[in-house]
Amino acid sequence: MVKQDLKKFSTPVFPFTAIVGQEEMKLALQLNVIDPKIGGVMIMGDRGTGKSTTIRAIADLLPEIEVVKDDPFNSHKSDLDLMGNEVKQAIQNGDKIETEYIKIPMVDLPLGATEDRVCGTIDIEKALTDGIKAFEPGLLAKANRGLLYVDEVNLLDDHLVDILLDSAASGWNTVEREGISIRHPARFVLVGSGNPEEGELRPQLLDRFGMHAEIRTVKDPLLRVKVVEERTSFDQSPQVWIKNYAEKQQELRDRIVSAQKLLPSVEIDYNLRIKISEVCSRLDVDGLRGDIVTNRAAKAYAAYDNRTKVTAEDIAKIITLCLRHRLRKDPLESIDSGDKVRKVFNEIFEIED
Repeated sequence: MVKQDLKKFSTPVFPFTAIVGQEEMKLALQLNVIDPKIGGVMIMGDRGTGKSTTIRAIADLLPEIEVVKDDPFNSHKSDLDLMGNEVKQAIQNGDKIETEYIKIPMVDLPLGATEDRVCGTIDIEKALTDGIKAFEPGLLAKANRGLLYVDEVNLLDDHLVDILLDSAASGWNTVEREGISIRHPARFVLVGSGNPEEGELRPQLLDRFGMHAEIRTVKDPLLRVKVVEERTSFDQSPQVWIKNYAEKQQELRDRIVSAQKLLPSVEIDYNLRIKISEVCSRLDVDGLRGDIVTNRAAKAYAAYDNRTKVTAEDIAKIITLCLRHRLRKDPLESIDSGDKVRKVFNEIFEIED
């Protein structure tokens, strides 16, 4: 009863399918949801361009997930990589596991968050006096199997960004205090946003984000008026809007779920993999992360399009998102990094501009 009341009085979220423009950001978010191993997305753009609105909208769009009841880590009932130690122990002991369905967790990381708030803390006193590991879960525990959103990630302490990226990449969070160690699952889609005017993220941190979407303020006056009118209309009667877009939302939800199921059977030809690596090599991309992410994103895009074979067109759609932030910055270069990626891609894949 309480849960239903909370649902009834929760703040209405602008429907994802109603968002005008910002196609690059929307695509990056959808592909990361289909395959979280892409490694998250960094969204850089002007203030007031709908970054936070879009991220909250994708979290609201996603289907509910089944979790172990009263578990702080949103543990999966059968996947060992997505369950905490207590649930594992209960399964090994043959205990009956109760589950419930919840909305996909969407965790906001506040700018002033401490390491303890993010990772969780161990109650040393309890550990020493009672001999038990008393763990107070942090935001990473809450975000397991969901989305973790960091607004103004470029203003966050570098060591905290490092912790987030480590957890996002490994799917685990380890907390160590005074010789006591606790490890729990932390598999989430990391979404960072920021305004480039407020400072850039260090290149080695930026490189660890799977994708990098750039968004600009809409210049077309007609489109601007449309955005303003729709937002005003939504604020006045949100429930009407949600009802009107319910069908479109369900269509997209079904499309994402079927893409997740299809993903393991998607294949990418050897010659296309060679060409992807040739693009990365020609662009002088450090390491192999660019190659790996581009392969993953191309497969996710093919699955999103309900296909099991990756085409050159799939790669064309995602390669800029995957590589633009991995290029070395040359202050004398006049060409935009995204244009540079497209130019080299067209040359190697022999596509005419």
